[in-house]
Amino acid sequence: MPMERKIREHLLKEAETMECPPAISKRIEQSYSQYLQRKRSEKTMKKRLIGGIVAAAILIPTAAFAAPPLIEMVTRKPMTTEQVKVDKVGKATLEKLYSAFPETRSFEIINASNAQGDVLKPADSTGLSQMKVNQTSIILQEKGGTGKKITLHTNGISGEIEHVDQENWEPKEKPLITLTDQEIKAKVDHLIDKMYGNVKAYEFAMEQMENPNQKTLMLNYTIKGSESPFYQVFVHDNAINLTRVGGEPAPSHIKVEGLFTRDGKPDYTYDSVLNDDKLFSLLKISPTELKEELAKGKSVADIAASKNISKQQVYEVIANTQVEKQLEAEQNGGVPKSNRSKEQMLKDIEPKLLPVIEHKNETTLKK
Repeated sequence: MPMERKIREHLLKEAETMECPPAISKRIEQSYSQYLQRKRSEKTMKKRLIGGIVAAAILIPTAAFAAPPLIEMVTRKPMTTEQVKVDKVGKATLEKLYSAFPETRSFEIINASNAQGDVLKPADSTGLSQMKVNQTSIILQEKGGTGKKITLHTNGISGEIEHVDQENWEPKEKPLITLTDQEIKAKVDHLIDKMYGNVKAYEFAMEQMENPNQKTLMLNYTIKGSESPFYQVFVHDNAINLTRVGGEPAPSHIKVEGLFTRDGKPDYTYDSVLNDDKLFSLLKISPTELKEELAKGKSVADIAASKNISKQQVYEVIANTQVEKQLEAEQNGGVPKSNRSKEQMLKDIEPKLLPVIEHKNETTLKK
């Protein structure tokens, strides 16, 4: 037997006795789902096949589902409530949750852990690739142990909450899955909006899986113009299983997107700068009206000039907003402190903001 095969069989055997971190299990679930969606677009595919895969992802124990494709060398360490509250990632995760759902401040942390290590997975038919794992998982539940429950899995490197499982937030007499599609969508929208913000920036699709054992819905939230989901959600029984599968989300402060576009998609660099309440107030214009004017080939400077407002006034407004955001992020520990004065930061940002003010739709976007 070739040495490579012996090593592979040994590693697979070892994997059967290991526990897979929840985030990895969910990534497998999303990979299967996206693979099946691509296949379905190529040819007609029965929904019950997809339903079978989804049912397996939801019902089969994590280790059993994950062992065949993944070989992990991950150390998962339990964390006490006190450790979670002083840990940088754990503390930030709880603060995000408490801000989104204030009632959870009274919930008990019933389980918490941190997993770190390397995961080997088949890269192709001939070898394995390595992926690093650093994940903090926190499970909270209403006191008494039978009420509302929420599970958060946070990337320990980026600090992003990648998975949210919300269970038993509807009465047992009328569980989530018994609601209408519109009511279910509203519940999922609410969860996304509270945890991540700006749910209106995404296009939506819902599909019912043909699962003979339980009704299961799959909801995909996609950034306009994109082909792959940004958030993918499974709803079954009385639970919402949400996974963020995309990259950077649309900034939550954006009131109208697509002020300028790149390759037919909203350019969030421009949207993030120009969606400024102080700018709207200065120009005496609504976000929608600004978008309509820009679509005519005008620049923000042109629009300001038509109202007898100088380009310098426009610059000062948006520059102050951007610098204040930077200073706030530094103060909150979101980014490293630069130790620059506000005056220096305003001077440094000028070359980046002036092209935004002068940009017109018919020109090539600048970075």
